[in-house]
Amino acid sequence: MSAIGNATRPLRVAIVGSGPAGFYAAGHLLAPKGRPDLVVEVDVFERLPTPWGLVRGGVAPDHPNIKAVSRVFDKTAARPGFRFFGNVELGRDISHEDLLSRYHAVIYAVGAETDKRIGIPGEDLAGSTTATEFVAWYNGHPDYRHREFDLSCRRAVVVGNGNVAMDVARMLAITPAELERTDVADHALEVLRSAAIEEIVVLGRRGPAQAAFTNPELLELGEMADADVLVDPRDVALDAHSARSIESEGDLTARRNVEILAGYSERRPTGKRKRIILRFLVSPVAIIGNGRVEAVQLAHNEIAADTDGILRAVRTERRETLKAGIVLRSIGYRGVALPGVPFDERRGTIPNQAGRVTDPQAREPLRGVYAVGWIKRGPSGVIGTNKKDAHETVDNLLADLDRGALLEPADPTSEALDALLAERRPDYVSYAGWQAIERAERAAGEPHDRPHVKLCTFEELLAAAFDSAAS
Repeated sequence: MSAIGNATRPLRVAIVGSGPAGFYAAGHLLAPKGRPDLVVEVDVFERLPTPWGLVRGGVAPDHPNIKAVSRVFDKTAARPGFRFFGNVELGRDISHEDLLSRYHAVIYAVGAETDKRIGIPGEDLAGSTTATEFVAWYNGHPDYRHREFDLSCRRAVVVGNGNVAMDVARMLAITPAELERTDVADHALEVLRSAAIEEIVVLGRRGPAQAAFTNPELLELGEMADADVLVDPRDVALDAHSARSIESEGDLTARRNVEILAGYSERRPTGKRKRIILRFLVSPVAIIGNGRVEAVQLAHNEIAADTDGILRAVRTERRETLKAGIVLRSIGYRGVALPGVPFDERRGTIPNQAGRVTDPQAREPLRGVYAVGWIKRGPSGVIGTNKKDAHETVDNLLADLDRGALLEPADPTSEALDALLAERRPDYVSYAGWQAIERAERAAGEPHDRPHVKLCTFEELLAAAFDSAAS
């Protein structure tokens, strides 16, 4: 058998998922350092008609600079050997086995699609929902276009202390004038513009020294045009365990967060229209309401160190009830099992060793199957974290290429894949189709001085992709 990775027999890799992890993996494959003669073809499959994952559907509309990473992805898509197949779903249009029989390697980059549950009474009441759904709704994700959020209440509760919780709080407090200059989905803009919410209470299970948000996200709250940020001074008085931890471990982010919060605790309301209240060491133990959310019962916590010195929030007997009309839960994400692919239910990830997917029973790497991003390591880090993560996986894939440990498919040609999709999903969206969607969204935004007006249904997205192609 001839070697793989030359013009006659290129290395063929399928990537399932087109978010940052998938694109970083594709970029590293198509331009591997120190291997200028390696010929690689990468086919990226995406369930949606649009690429970029959370860069399009998760980054807050008022953070356009973060979305600029898409320019890097466009450069990857322009490289010889790259193809994009949007509107193609694993399990519906293609299977894991289909990919194994047509590629030398398959990389899963599907992220973490669902939220963790708190597991308390009332969690499923109307008005109690996940931050993921809310974020996807205001970002125009087609799966959530028809989701409805009742923002007619005076107080909203956000559960969680990560950057997504900060995004949600900020979006509930932002002024219509600020929001109207962004690419927020039109249906969400109308609801947010008329929202009656005056107070957003953000609940942290642990103390300020353990909060997971980053310094810029926290600082940004204090710069909002029409929202005061309030912190009770008692909430930022560190316990002995937390004080020692931020000094001994040298966690600069945690230390700076505490300093920022201490500054907020010295502020007094200035008469702005809305208030964001940051609270710590409280956990919801029940969501109360007759058919829909009316209040949240909270337990007060304290920080304790276990036998390994790890700091944990321990629930006390103290309780309080906080009236609220909507609860948005942001306590972490988890991956979803894919048909035919190993899955670790406990961790919510694909089991792997440095990106090599492993057999759950034998705990040995499966030939030619890999993972990158959140489905590989769990929901941690920021967008840029995925670059190093993807490079690790791709470097291991190339090492497996060198030792002859990749798949040996019966027909690893682009024509074989094209024939399969012609039968199963002829209306797939190419990268040119995606670029047509993007042009249509930009054109719609120009008259309103907005970067885009997003198309938010599958029908609209596919029409834009194929109308341009037909013309």
